[in-house]
Amino acid sequence: MVSLTSLLVPILVSAVLVFLASSVLHMFLAYHWSDVQKVPNEEGVRNALRPFNIPPGDYMVPRAGSPKEMKDPAFTEKIKQGPVVLMTVLPAGPHNMGKSLGQWFGYCVVIALFAAYIASRTLAPGAPYMSVFRIVGTVAFLGFAGGLWQDSIWWSRKWSTTFKSTVDSLVYGLLTAGTFGWLWPD
Repeated sequence: MVSLTSLLVPILVSAVLVFLASSVLHMFLAYHWSDVQKVPNEEGVRNALRPFNIPPGDYMVPRAGSPKEMKDPAFTEKIKQGPVVLMTVLPAGPHNMGKSLGQWFGYCVVIALFAAYIASRTLAPGAPYMSVFRIVGTVAFLGFAGGLWQDSIWWSRKWSTTFKSTVDSLVYGLLTAGTFGWLWPD
């Protein structure tokens, strides 16, 4: 067994590499630009919603108040008429990228920490590179991609967005795996 503290360097180095790779994938490659679309008559939609002063949060329209109400003919008619909307409302003003980037880096560390924990309990010091790579890569990939598919299944997120993010997750898992294989203690 390997102590978790002996894996602090690969945890942090892999988090930094994933953070940098995600920056390249999202800022310099344009394939994520189609993940969200502009609504028709954007200004009209913005002007129509603004008077409601909707607080930041996740919303569904129409939204039943209970499972019983979902069966109510009036509610099912609203669903038929549309539009059916799932939306996230953000606070007005500039987006705080610093906060989001900090949270993303913390998330990368947490995934590397879980991968380190699993690997530290299943592999010995001096384990072969590919053994470390397989264990850490699998855990890291699942950590980055595991929850993405639920959003397409239950919240109708575009499958193309989920597939692209899954490919990103594979890159992140491979980087994490390579880092741990390289820096695995003897």
